[in-house]
Amino acid sequence: MFPRVSGRNPIGAGGRRIRGLALTLASPDSGLFGQGARFALTGGLVAGVYLGTTTVLADVAGLPFQAALICGFCVALMVHFTLQRNFVWVHEDEFALPLRHQAGRYLVIACVQYGVTALSTLVLPPILGLSTEVVYLATAAVMVAANFVVFRYGIFHATKPPA
Repeated sequence: MFPRVSGRNPIGAGGRRIRGLALTLASPDSGLFGQGARFALTGGLVAGVYLGTTTVLADVAGLPFQAALICGFCVALMVHFTLQRNFVWVHEDEFALPLRHQAGRYLVIACVQYGVTALSTLVLPPILGLSTEVVYLATAAVMVAANFVVFRYGIFHATKPPA
């Protein structure tokens, strides 16, 4: 597959370790650490999709920003749900919930997350004496942690509980 240089694989030991780590993290047997790593990777990718879609639609296609924002949000939700279901929460068993129930619960969580974020950034800054951005970032961190738990145990769980 790779050309040999002096009888050695040019990827080297470091490359083999990285590849091994990637295969381990992608495995259903990687446990909580693998799920956390896949969850973080997916979050970063989806943030890029959201920002990229919104920016391209607004700045390149000329869509009004609010319309581009809605489109970017919807595309990001679809990509996020798909990656959560097919990449982050991989396991050997079938899902305990059928697709339509997962999608329904996922959309409820997305709406709750949006509502909590909007409410916290409206109400908490003057009460706590903090900037809106600080409250937003703290709320986002809490939402990420809450989503991990809710997704793992309430939406994308296997028929058998995780080890």
